[in-house]
Amino acid sequence: MRRPSTRLSPLLLLLLLFSPSSPQPHELQDQEEGDLHESFLRCVSRLSPDTADPSELVHAPADASYPSLLASTIQNLRFASSRTPGPSLLVTPRTVAEVRASVACCKAHGLTVRARSGGHDYEGLSYRALRPSSGGRRFAVVDVAALRAVRVDAARRVARVQPGVTLGELYYAVAEGSGGALGFPAGICPTVCVGGHLSGGGFGPMMRRHGLAADNVVDAEVVDAEGRLLDREAMGEDLFWAIRGGGGGSFGIVVSWTVRLVPVPSVVSAFTVHRLVRRGGEDEQALLRLLAKWQLVAHALPDDLFVKVAMETKVDDDDGERRPLVVFKSLFLGNCSGMITQLNNHLPELGIKPSDCREMNWIQSMLYFYGYTNGQPAEVLLDRTLQPKEYYKVKLDYLTSPIPTAGLAVLLEKVVEEKGGSIDIDPQGGRMSETLESDTPYAHRRGYLYNVQYFVKWGGDSNVSYEEEEHLGWVRGVHGLMTPYVSKRPRAAYINFRDLDLGQNVEGNTTYEDARVWGEKYFRGNFRRLAVVKGEVDPDQVFWSEQSIPPLVVAKRKRPRQGGLVSVA
Repeated sequence: MRRPSTRLSPLLLLLLLFSPSSPQPHELQDQEEGDLHESFLRCVSRLSPDTADPSELVHAPADASYPSLLASTIQNLRFASSRTPGPSLLVTPRTVAEVRASVACCKAHGLTVRARSGGHDYEGLSYRALRPSSGGRRFAVVDVAALRAVRVDAARRVARVQPGVTLGELYYAVAEGSGGALGFPAGICPTVCVGGHLSGGGFGPMMRRHGLAADNVVDAEVVDAEGRLLDREAMGEDLFWAIRGGGGGSFGIVVSWTVRLVPVPSVVSAFTVHRLVRRGGEDEQALLRLLAKWQLVAHALPDDLFVKVAMETKVDDDDGERRPLVVFKSLFLGNCSGMITQLNNHLPELGIKPSDCREMNWIQSMLYFYGYTNGQPAEVLLDRTLQPKEYYKVKLDYLTSPIPTAGLAVLLEKVVEEKGGSIDIDPQGGRMSETLESDTPYAHRRGYLYNVQYFVKWGGDSNVSYEEEEHLGWVRGVHGLMTPYVSKRPRAAYINFRDLDLGQNVEGNTTYEDARVWGEKYFRGNFRRLAVVKGEVDPDQVFWSEQSIPPLVVAKRKRPRQGGLVSVA
């Protein structure tokens, strides 16, 4: 049966425009959106008969529920403006069956799909478009934040977790379910949801020992562009490979991940030491020598020891001057005695003393790394509102060789210029270097020593957006100044630190060749394989955004038909 049209025919449009009582253009748009909403509700009712009230699931811009639901997990206030083009429909499924119906109905109505779990996408592509659609397809957001089940099987050392679960909730469940014996290697921000984090890779302070979060995915369930539910066996190894680091929003909606949990000791150790720099003298030169030595060893330390560096600005209490503050922060999977022994052997210049080191259990270390250093209870990790909403922009580089002294001096100089700016340098090495580039889409493995994150934030309310260009200019300027010192051919980037400055798709004209300008920065040689998978599983680009993987169609292979095809009359 022919599906209901959501667009007015050219003839009908002309008749309406030139009739004596013709509605105005905005009235036509309202009517079209209303027709789409009603048709979509009928579609969901038909495909998900257990949904008691589809109106609680499907929200149109005219609905009272729409603004607050759309804003609920927008973390970057740059994209919370009413001027930001939003979705034609916001769909909030509560079950896997509703996710399947939502995707199938989007395809039936010619809507592209953007999946959202925690809303931390740095460029907001999980819930907004760069510009209003002009002749292209409209889009719907399928928000899976309500899918929040997590089940830990400590005996098998696995956990099954849905995409709306935050990292904090996952960490808490793993620690509780294993009596503190197991952990999971992922990021330090507890409000990030696993739906996006695992899709792009997911690095954190245990990556040198246990790899990325995505390296520890052993199974998954994905709703594909046809609304089918596929597990690992049904989807095949190519799609399973792609979803473990190929970025969210390209291949389907992952509705559950099964992850391998890792053993953690009963006692881990951490320290945070600060070095406030008075520039232009021996103080600065001593710090530059320390940073140079740290760069030589941090990526080659024993893989149970992670020592990162952060640079920010601080007002000196003595003279009121803004100075660079360099922070060394570490996690060691062992006690303080072992940590100090390792650092004395490899980096004695840091001068770590027993009083600098704190012992704790693994779950406490996740709180510690996020900034909760006063013994707060683990239940803090269950607070989904920990991270304040701010305006921000992030860019990222990789280092294949240490930054020379001149480059380090530039970073110290630039960080003082922007009070909301910071620069983090995280070491890789260890397990990250032992994993083959082709094992997952995350390609920055052997030879990639560090990642460098440039971060700027400003304001806290909607009255300060006028400052945006100044702050964006700072972070882009630092990124530009670092060009001589970072990876080349390509200058590598990380999909979980999405950056539209690298390039973007144009709706209606997304080609593999055009997308290589940004895709190979994220994925190197893996980009082509990702595009081939996209061509197999979503050639019509139901899942599309300004940086979704484009389809590259090669010789056809039979795709699995398991999972039950959802058909729409």
